[in-house]
Amino acid sequence: MTTKDYSRYPHQYPDASGHFGSYGGSYIPPELQVEMDKITKAYQTISQTHRFIEELRSIRKHFQGRPTPVFHADRLSEMCGGAQIYLKREDLNHTGAHKLNHCMGEGLLAKFMGKKKLIAETGAGQHGVALATAAAYFGLECEIHMGEVDIVKEAPNVTRMKLLGAKVVPVSFGLRTLKEAVDSAFEAYLKDPINSIYCIGSVVGPHPFPMMVRDFQTIVGIESKEQYFDMTGGLPDVVCACVGGGSNAIGIFSAFINDPVKLVGIEPGGRSLNLGDHAATAAFGKPGIIHGFKCYLLQDLEGEPAPVYSIASGLDYPGVGPEHSLLKDEGRISYEVADDKEALDAFYLLSRVEGIIPALESAHAVAYTMKLAKEMELGSILVNLSGRGDKDMEFVTAEYGFSMDEAKKKL
Repeated sequence: MTTKDYSRYPHQYPDASGHFGSYGGSYIPPELQVEMDKITKAYQTISQTHRFIEELRSIRKHFQGRPTPVFHADRLSEMCGGAQIYLKREDLNHTGAHKLNHCMGEGLLAKFMGKKKLIAETGAGQHGVALATAAAYFGLECEIHMGEVDIVKEAPNVTRMKLLGAKVVPVSFGLRTLKEAVDSAFEAYLKDPINSIYCIGSVVGPHPFPMMVRDFQTIVGIESKEQYFDMTGGLPDVVCACVGGGSNAIGIFSAFINDPVKLVGIEPGGRSLNLGDHAATAAFGKPGIIHGFKCYLLQDLEGEPAPVYSIASGLDYPGVGPEHSLLKDEGRISYEVADDKEALDAFYLLSRVEGIIPALESAHAVAYTMKLAKEMELGSILVNLSGRGDKDMEFVTAEYGFSMDEAKKKL
């Protein structure tokens, strides 16, 4: 919690140059900056028009199925024996995750700008599926770049993207995961920025994407706050969300920034806290530049982005959103870690106790919440359950079995 006045949040960030304090900005080649400036101008103009707003509202209601509910996880709360746990069910958003919130916004922007093709990266595949869905909805071409490692882990989402008409481009260099997918997608976009638009999958990248994606994701926080108040007559004591790039987290946190509520981002602790075995960027990184913006960044001895790892493909990114970086420095958001074992435990437990199979990304937030609930004894925690685990079931059961007892034998 904080004593700083955030009453104008998020309107005071970013500034005109796309900075969140000293973070963010746009560190890209001049020819690409020209295109980014066009996107910025179009977004700032179009997003204020009645036509754009009304169409987006209609899409959210009639196509996405919003609002998604807040659910009191009564049995999980009882099992933890402490604070009451509530889940914002973004797993019930169409396509199974929060990603469609900004993908439909980006697709609508592309339509208004006269673009013909959507290009993006994906890690866990949820952003790729959501963007392929948006492209199909708006009648646009779609090209998704995905690391070969993630293609194997997230095979169901690869199938979904192809069924929706997207071209899936395997990325075979480097670690063949999310960072390399971003590199590859940027290269593809540079070949034809006139007819295509790069739809970044989180609150990262050069300005205006951290602002745009944040704005489209604030619907999660707006709904959550109203729904929780309707259920309880007050505010939660803590709001938690997993953090990779940070879009689902900034979405739900945005509504509570100026309230007496503790905000906690949960990062992937991976196999260990040795460099290369985790992706806990805000917790262990330092300021640096990646993919055209400045943020907290896990770096090697040469100052280059370090290799990262997480069992959750959507969290293994060495950077984090510039807004997260600012709010970390200001002490408004605290960043904690859940490792692979804890995330798997939460994955199995939520499935068995509440009948909800979470995405491995979301399971990190659930894992930390279970520990925190026991420590708090009283009070309440609202968790953004950012996605469902359909995409992870084949990987988890093939690698670890159908229960935590089986998994423990292999971990």
